Order: sequence, then C-alpha cells, then structure tokens
Amino acid sequence: MQVKKLCKDVPDNCNHLLEAVFNYASIGIIVSDFQGNIILANVYAQKKFGYSSKEMENLKVEKLIPQRFLKDHLSHWKKYAQQPHDRPMGMGEGLFALRKDGTECPVEINLGHYSKNGSGYIIAVISDISLQKQNETEIKRLNEILEDQVEQRTRQLKEAVIKLQLSKEDLIHSLQKEKDLNELKSRFVTMASHEFRTPLSTVLSSAYLLEKYITTDEQPRRKKHIERIISSVNTLTDILNDFLSVGKIEEGKIAIKMIPFNIRDLILNVINEMKNVRKEGQEVSYRHIGEEIIELDPSLMKHILMNLLSNAIKFSPENSPIDINSEIANGELQLSIKDKGIGIPKDDIGNLYDRFHRGANVTYIQGTGLGLHIVAKYTELLKGKIECRSELEKGTEFIITFKKK
Repeated sequence: MQVKKLCKDVPDNCNHLLEAVFNYASIGIIVSDFQGNIILANVYAQKKFGYSSKEMENLKVEKLIPQRFLKDHLSHWKKYAQQPHDRPMGMGEGLFALRKDGTECPVEINLGHYSKNGSGYIIAVISDISLQKQNETEIKRLNEILEDQVEQRTRQLKEAVIKLQLSKEDLIHSLQKEKDLNELKSRFVTMASHEFRTPLSTVLSSAYLLEKYITTDEQPRRKKHIERIISSVNTLTDILNDFLSVGKIEEGKIAIKMIPFNIRDLILNVINEMKNVRKEGQEVSYRHIGEEIIELDPSLMKHILMNLLSNAIKFSPENSPIDINSEIANGELQLSIKDKGIGIPKDDIGNLYDRFHRGANVTYIQGTGLGLHIVAKYTELLKGKIECRSELEKGTEFIITFKKK
C-alpha cells in the first residue's frame, strides 16, 4: 500500500511531502491494522529489520518480536487493540526487536492510532537505541572505573592519613620522651645535689677524722667512722642503682627470665640481707602458705622485695613490727609487706608510683622517690598487680599479686 492511498484525502500538493517525510525519515515507521498485519513500512524500517518492501507488507508485527517477549507482546497488543491510545513503549524497560537474520537490537517505540473508512490502524514509530545503549554501557564501564579509582585513591588517602597520624603520634611520643628525659635530668640534678651532699660530706668528714685517730685506744672511734663511710657509700650505690634501673626500664632493656624458684627461700634471704639496716627493736616476721615453687623472674622479685622492705624499715619507728606474708595457690602468688609506720597521705596515693615523687610527710627522710616507681614497673613487667593500703600514723601495706598465665 502506497502512502498516498492511506492519505488520499490529503490535498494533492501535500502528498509528495508526506511521502518524502515517510520514506526518508531517519527513524522507523510501521503502519499495521489492529490484527497485527503490517500494511506499510518506510525505507528506514525495511533496512533496519533487513526486509524488502514486499516482505514487510506481508509480515505480522509479532515476527519483529524476539521469542522471549512474544507472549507478553500478544497480551499487550490485545489490550491495546481494545482500548487504543497514544503511548510510548520500552522506555527504560529493555525492549528489543528481532531482525530477519535473527539478531536483535534495543529499541524504543511510540504508538499512535487512527481510523479511516471504518478501519483502524496503528502507527509504530521505532527508534534504534543501540548506540545509546552502547554509550550507556560505556558510561557505566567508565563510571565503574572511576568508582574503582576513587575507591583506590580514597583508600590510599586513608592510608596516608593513618601513616601521617602514626607519624604525628610517634613525633609526639618522641617529644614527650625528650621532655621526660629533660625532666628526668633536671630532677636528677636537683636530687643529686641534695641526696649526694649528705653522704659525701659524711665520707669527707669521717675520712678527715680517721687521720686523727692513730693510737690504739682510739680504734672504737676509727671503727665508728669507717662504718659511717661504708653506710654512706652504700647509700650512694643504692641511689646510682636506682637511676640505672630507671634508665633500663625507660629504654626497654630489662630482660625477663622466667624460671621456677623457691619464693620462701628468696624472701628469707632478703630479710637476712637487710638485717643490718633495721632500726633498733624492729622485728620482721614472715609467714608463707601453700606451695613454695613459683615461676617468675627471681632477680626482679628480689628488687621488688628489697625496695618494699627497705621502705617499711625506713618509714617505721624503732621497736615496730614488719609483717611479710606470701601465699601460692594454683600457681598464683600473693605477697604483702605491712608496717606500722608513718603512712601515706591520701593526696599522694595517686602519684605514688611516679618517678621522684615523695610523700609530703617524708621530706625529712632521705630518699630518691624512685623505689616505688621501680617496684611498679617491675611488677608490670611480670604481669602482676600492685595495691597500696595506708593510713597516716597507722602504717602501710603493699599487696602484689601475680596471676597464673
């Protein structure tokens, strides 16, 4: 059927224009009846689907529909024939058309209808959107690449931020260590000038007086000054040992050697070694409960015991008792050292284990303020826990617990 036959009521001077529009349009146009018989197809549609003009005019519309869509197509066509109305098809729905060679192409279709001499016709305007789909696929691919790149860059940025934060933290840590070291040096100078002065003065004066006591009947005096020199030298040695211990702790150079040993024997040896530093009338009582073998570092344990017992002796009056108790149960050790000394002010409890910290009530008693710091650090290295119970003028008790791993 020619275009002019469908448009015979159109003035003759317009027919050639309609034919030109129909045949040379760059979009497919198919005219069919309501039974789905193709009546007319323009040149673009013929080329797009691979049929000649005569072949197209003898086809059913369903021949242009892929098999998987055919059932839905017939249902939709029936409904449309019952209530025809202008509408688009396949907008964003993945609609495909079938070519003569069996290949498919994505399309969008706009439907229109009209009646002529009692017959109804459907006009399908078909757009091949293959290029559009290719572009969409390419855009999607590029978007995925872009998203991957953004994700990769974001991940790299996060890693860079983390590294920067770690570097910042390392720098802050290094600066804090430098600050702590400078503070340590400053406190050492202050403490050394105070704590070293007394024993050094004692050594100097005793050495000077020893020169004077040369006769036999002056030997007791000589012995007294020799003992004063030995005591002062021991004090200086203890101070230097404390500083060496703190230095090793700060540098992480404390080597832990966990071996089984007899805790009861170790404590008795420490008590015996410190017999000469006790004050007049001070008695140290010791009781052990349970097993005697524990696996810890005996060297660090000895330092802990000597520091705590030394403090108990130093801060307790003459003729006062010191109680030491130890107990091993299920491989766990609990150790306590209790005195009846001057006690610790509540305001000092929170800073008790800080370097160089000394209680407000002990300024007249010689000390470096490092002993409890070392005790706490050694206890921490041995995975233990330290607890202090104290009351002014009534005494202090330190309880250390080492739980089984």
